[in-house]
Amino acid sequence: MKIGILTGGGDCPGLNAVIRAVVRAAKRHDYELLGFKDGWKGILESSYITLDRDAVSGILHRGGTILGTSRTNPLKDDTSKKRLLKNIETLTIDCIIAIGGDDTLGVAARLFELGVNTVGIPKTIDNDLSGTDYTFGFNTAISFVTEALDRLHSTTEAHHRAMVVEVMGRHAGWIATYGGLAGGADIILIPEEPFDIDDVCEVIRRRQRRGRFFSIIVAAEGAFPKAVEGPISRDTVLDAFGHPRLGGVGEFIAKEVEKKTGVETRHVVLGHLQRGGSPTAYDRILGTRFGVKAVDLLLDGNYGRMVALKGDAIVDIPLAEGTKKTKTVNMDMYRLTQIFYG
Repeated sequence: MKIGILTGGGDCPGLNAVIRAVVRAAKRHDYELLGFKDGWKGILESSYITLDRDAVSGILHRGGTILGTSRTNPLKDDTSKKRLLKNIETLTIDCIIAIGGDDTLGVAARLFELGVNTVGIPKTIDNDLSGTDYTFGFNTAISFVTEALDRLHSTTEAHHRAMVVEVMGRHAGWIATYGGLAGGADIILIPEEPFDIDDVCEVIRRRQRRGRFFSIIVAAEGAFPKAVEGPISRDTVLDAFGHPRLGGVGEFIAKEVEKKTGVETRHVVLGHLQRGGSPTAYDRILGTRFGVKAVDLLLDGNYGRMVALKGDAIVDIPLAEGTKKTKTVNMDMYRLTQIFYG
């Protein structure tokens, strides 16, 4: 069997752990593996490397992806789709293992409908894919956010400031909620619940009355005030899947807070720092389990499936189910964070 493997969308700690696990598990059955470069773009351009045990040696701890990635949409038009299907046939690929988020796996689900054998592995630091309890990369991201908040607390307190920390989370505030809770944030703002800037300012004033002259506000990039229609975006440029580039909510909140409270307020955008660095032990293990499970699906001929975590078990579900909706934050968990406001 000849297997193609690719990583698409934003990079994520743990991707190399998955690639390594797929290769090591597949080589036990003498399968041939082609690693396509830069996501779906690699198949469109027939750009790939041969993967064997030596190719994946020593990559478990490394961040990023040895295959590279991109946000290429190979189904954006008929020309691209025809080239993709032709190259899959020419390269005699028996199955494609796609590692990615909703866009990458959405393409894999569509290809399965077109007769291509595909298996999906969910990847996103945002943890917003339906069908799986957690995605690898999320634990690493919130660990970094927690460390960043620990560092920001000392300087914010020393200068009696308010600090707004903008984290990733386009449609769901998992990183903000978990990272903010672990890092002791005083206010957490997420896309699932539009905020009132006056309520934010009141929390800061309440803390001042208690003698706490500093505040940490964590805001997901997709968070937005009730008075605004949808998330804040710095520009109108869309990626290949039609998503705008978000950013600016942290700066917006900081300006409003300083104007309304008189408290000196700064903002910091953690941005791609959340994607970088070595994966945590949890993400290395989860990625490894996902990779081995994907090869098990190939052995059984179970195509059109996505591996997933349910409780402590690695299971599989239809690809279409895994990408059908955005998994938003459990609001009971979000309400728990509000106990610590002020």
